[in-house]
Amino acid sequence: MSVNYGSKRIVVGAHYGLRDWLSQRITAALMVLFTLLLLGQVLLTRGPIGYETWAGIFAAQWMKVLTFVVIIALAYHVWVGMRDIWMDYIKPIWLRLSLQVFTIVWLVGCAGWAIQVLWRL
Repeated sequence: MSVNYGSKRIVVGAHYGLRDWLSQRITAALMVLFTLLLLGQVLLTRGPIGYETWAGIFAAQWMKVLTFVVIIALAYHVWVGMRDIWMDYIKPIWLRLSLQVFTIVWLVGCAGWAIQVLWRL
């Protein structure tokens, strides 16, 4: 016996699946590797660590590109997690959509600011 719920769409649940799970793990692994690389550079630096040292670490073009990739990965990692939280726990659709839009705007703003600071070094 089939049950007909009508034509009204029900918007529930997060996007569970292999793609989201895998993207979370890949972006997390990338951030861990970047953190270890940065930690290694800091530990191998002699003398006091000031602005000049930090600017020197991020002065190389390959480090700027790697940092840019990690910033984008971090923003995507946060987006997938927050989207799932909003979809799982916020039931009113208007509030869920508002929070998702706010999250996207906030993440794009933070990523843009981080990239601006990175390329200003």
